[in-house]
Amino acid sequence: MAKRYWLLKSEPFKYSWDDLVAEKEGTWDGVRNHRAKNNLAAMEVGDQAFFYHSREGLEIVGICEVSVAGITDPTDETGKWAAVKVKPKTKLPSPVTLKQIKAEPALEDCELVRQSRLSVAEIKPEEWSVIMSLAGV
Repeated sequence: MAKRYWLLKSEPFKYSWDDLVAEKEGTWDGVRNHRAKNNLAAMEVGDQAFFYHSREGLEIVGICEVSVAGITDPTDETGKWAAVKVKPKTKLPSPVTLKQIKAEPALEDCELVRQSRLSVAEIKPEEWSVIMSLAGV
């Protein structure tokens, strides 16, 4: 099965890229949206994800990799919400802002643009390539 790409949003004052780097592996939990839950449940070990700072910055700052998939959210007493573990891979040479993403015609159908409140979004391979080029990679 082909590797899939994702975008994970976090408010930097709660959990930032630097926090993930310091921890070396973090649990992506606390998601309580059904589409985002389905995205978490679809992730496989080795999938790549953009790390997006929401609220402050509104920008993609790094790339992380799914290290453990298919786990139940440890913050959920009901056992119905999904989580994954991720490890930091690379800080982007140039953060990619939401403004840049919205200005790029090739990204107009991106889940980040279409469903802006979604905290875990799928990124199509062609969208991943466009965002990487905007980051200078």
